[in-house]
Amino acid sequence: MVTMSVRYLVRRGFLPMALMLTALMLSRQASADTAADASVEYRAALAAVPDARRGDQIFATCAACHGVDGSGLPDGSIPVIGSQHYPVLLRQLVDYRHAERWDIRMEHVSRLQVMQTPQDLADVAALIASLQPMGPTVHGSGEALTSGVTVYFERCQACHGATGQGDGDRGIARLAGQHPEYLLRQFIDVVESRRPRLSKTHTPLLRGLQRAELEGMADYLSRTRRSRGDVAP
Repeated sequence: MVTMSVRYLVRRGFLPMALMLTALMLSRQASADTAADASVEYRAALAAVPDARRGDQIFATCAACHGVDGSGLPDGSIPVIGSQHYPVLLRQLVDYRHAERWDIRMEHVSRLQVMQTPQDLADVAALIASLQPMGPTVHGSGEALTSGVTVYFERCQACHGATGQGDGDRGIARLAGQHPEYLLRQFIDVVESRRPRLSKTHTPLLRGLQRAELEGMADYLSRTRRSRGDVAP
């Protein structure tokens, strides 16, 4: 049907419009192919038997930015990744490799020679999941904490849990103990469609919230412990 439409436009003399339609078709096909390739690699990585000891060698490349314990940086420019759920880590690595998530540093690293196969991804993800971050996490000012908690429990806790622990079996990310500036940036990216895989399900939950409410949610989650259900002082 679309091919017939292009031919019709050409016959009617609407060449520029036909070219635009063709470009749109090709773009959609490329996106579909990319998503399909990502799904294949993700399933292969999940099926692999991970070797965390081998992953430790691969992680040496990652540690240069994320730290040896996966603590990232308190300013939020580098997230906490240590103790994140294994399937979530795999998903992010695959997405970076297939332009399903965007960050020039991660896109580059995830395509280096040290991570070429699904087995490589499984090994390094297993190592990262085993880490216990020990670095400091900066909290927000606390001014919007009450409203942030209210919004979080209304819109997020059903999936991510009361303290943001997530669910590894369901591939839901652990948000607890994450740097607040990083979380805030992800919230905004979701609303502005810079996180394609998350935007469909998360944008309706976050759209319309005030910045103070987003900051309050990030503040709350930064205060929860990553491996326990209590709140950090």
